[in-house]
Formats: sequence, structure tokens, C-alpha cells
Amino acid sequence: MQQRAISLDLSLLPLSSCATVFKKRNFFLLREIVIYLFTAFLLIDLGNILQETGMVARGVLALLLLFSVISWGLILQKLGLFGRIRRQSDQFLRIFRATRGVANPQALAASGSPFASVYAAGYRELQSQVGNATPGTQQPPRLKSLQAVTVNMQLASSEEVRRAEKGMSWLATTGSVSPFIGLFGTVWGIIDAFSGLGSAGSASLRAVAPGISEALLTTAAGLFVAIPAVIFYNQFLQNIRILAQRLDTFSLEVAAQIEKAFN
Repeated sequence: MQQRAISLDLSLLPLSSCATVFKKRNFFLLREIVIYLFTAFLLIDLGNILQETGMVARGVLALLLLFSVISWGLILQKLGLFGRIRRQSDQFLRIFRATRGVANPQALAASGSPFASVYAAGYRELQSQVGNATPGTQQPPRLKSLQAVTVNMQLASSEEVRRAEKGMSWLATTGSVSPFIGLFGTVWGIIDAFSGLGSAGSASLRAVAPGISEALLTTAAGLFVAIPAVIFYNQFLQNIRILAQRLDTFSLEVAAQIEKAFN
């Protein structure tokens, strides 16, 4: 019944339109078949290579897999962290600059932004010097030390930058060490290849193929682990630098507001 319905529908179309429909269907079907065969070939070939590798190469691949899993976990965690910092910081700065004064941190925004922590540190030092006095009165209290407020904000800024830098050393280590771990597997695979060549007694491809494939596999695995770690390390390092510069600028902005209000 379904085939008859399809033939009736196609019979209503012109001959050129029917040909176009069949060409598109055949093209998509052929593309899916090619992708499936290519993927199956890669998986089968990779499985055969893994079966022929020795214990040393398997240990190298397991170590690189461990490095890769931990690195990608840190990468995903950092991506979420910097995205959250960007959203919360933009919200806090928008509310802070709309108030145009020295306000209670709880009245600005209840967010976990680093800017909120820096502002709260400066506000606590301000309260310890002037008490609960509010600016704008007839005789506002004088600020004892603006530098103390600035230092407290700088300390809070350094703490927030340190939190953002947590885990960066692992990405740096992965990016620098993984190629050498893969190179160790490469050297070991070449040693196995020459050992197989000596055992066979003749220069045949069958004698050296397992060792060469093992060497190339560990080299590729080392690069596969190192390249994403280096890329995201540089990106996150740039994000941390931008965050530190913005926090320093914000500390100067808050210090200027306090000096204007209490001096």
C-alpha cells in the first residue's frame, strides 16, 4: 500500500522533477554508506593495531588517555566558569554603575561574581573606618585611609584570580609532557620494529609493520592529547589576564567613588 501511494504521488510530478528527487535520494544514501564504511574501516583498523601493540605501548596509551580525560574535564569546567563569571560580572557592573555611589553590597546583586567579592572587601574596610555613617550628610565622617581600602580590594582581587587559575598547571603540564610520552612510545615501537626485523632475518614489511604502527599510534595519541590542552590553556590564560585587569580597574573605580563620598 505504501509503495503504491508513493508511485501515485510521483506520477503527478513532471519527469524532470522525478529524476531530481531520485538523484537527491541516491546522493544522500550514497553519502551515508560512504560515511558508514569509512567509520567502520577506521574502527576495525584501529582495533587491529591495538591488538598488535605491546604492553609498553598500551601503558603509554592508557597514560595518555588519563591525561586526556582529566584535561577535557578541566576544559569543560573552565568554559562553564568563565561563562558564568562573564554573565555575573556584567550584571553586577551594570547595577553598580547605575547606583552612582557607595552602596551596601547586598543591595547591589546577590551573585557570585568576582567583582562582588572585591567590592565587599572594600566595603568592609570602609565600614571599619567610618562606621555606619552614610555619605551626603551635613558632616560626613572623614576616611582614615583610602589606601587600606584599596589594599583590601587588591587582596580580594588576587584571591579571585588565584581561584580562576586553579587547574591551569595541569593543562600546561599536559600540553608539554604528552608529546614526549608519545615520543617514548614512538621510540619503543621503532625498537620493536628493528627487533622484529632482526628476528625475521629479512627486510620484509610484515616484520616491521607492527612496530611501525605502534610507533605512529602513540605519536598521534600524544599530539591528540597535547594540542587541545595547549589551545585552551592559552585561551584561558588570556581570560584570566583580562579578568585581572578588569578587577584592578574596578578597584580604582570604587576607590574614586569612596574618596568622592567621604573626603
